Amino acid sequence: MSETVKPYKELDSTKKEQVAEMFNKIAGKYDFLNHFLSLGIDIWWRKKAISELKKDQPKHILDVATGTGDLAFEAIETLKPKQVIGIDISEGMLNLADKKIKERALENVFSVQVGDSENLPFADHTFDAVIVSFGVRNFENLEKGLQNIQRVLKPGGKAVVLEFSKPTIFPFKQLYNLYFFNLLPFFGRVFSKDNSAYTYLPESVHAFPDGEKFTDIMKRSGFKETKIKKLTLGISSIYTGIKPA
Repeated sequence: MSETVKPYKELDSTKKEQVAEMFNKIAGKYDFLNHFLSLGIDIWWRKKAISELKKDQPKHILDVATGTGDLAFEAIETLKPKQVIGIDISEGMLNLADKKIKERALENVFSVQVGDSENLPFADHTFDAVIVSFGVRNFENLEKGLQNIQRVLKPGGKAVVLEFSKPTIFPFKQLYNLYFFNLLPFFGRVFSKDNSAYTYLPESVHAFPDGEKFTDIMKRSGFKETKIKKLTLGISSIYTGIKPA
């Protein structure tokens, strides 16, 4: 089991509580920093993740750790589902998502609510697809969160997880690590005014069990036909898995 990395090491609160507090603090700058620090590549990553569902055409989608809703908006534009529900533990992020929903007049399709991946407030076999972008490494208990995602999927439904991973190709790995562990935390601190949030980001990515380690956890959580698709020389990866029929 990977080590538990928390945003605020000086506090005794749980990882879940600290992650919610961190995102509440940086919510106002989150979208800007996402695009700025990734040079806009995160937009393309989300498009690639949602394209994994094109042939499935899911009508009812759950977006776990929805944040400000960017992955859900991409799903709505590309897949034209009947319903998308987004959950997140950060009320600050959900307030921004709700504002964006109203600006796009998507209230009849997309709704958000406070929710926890380990205790999803939905019945078994509810959704055709569950999507997560840059959220699973923030789970307090990764396997329990994935088991819950599998539980609320309909038989034959698909989970699509977009998450940071660790490049392995020389010299890109070395250049990436220089940026990710030094420049990114500096710019993150300057713009977010939070000294911990963008130090936690590279630390949590480093501790996350990516690649086959993650698909092994997916399999233990009840998924089959798990697949990995690496993006941008391994900076991020798309993981997919199917709930057995």
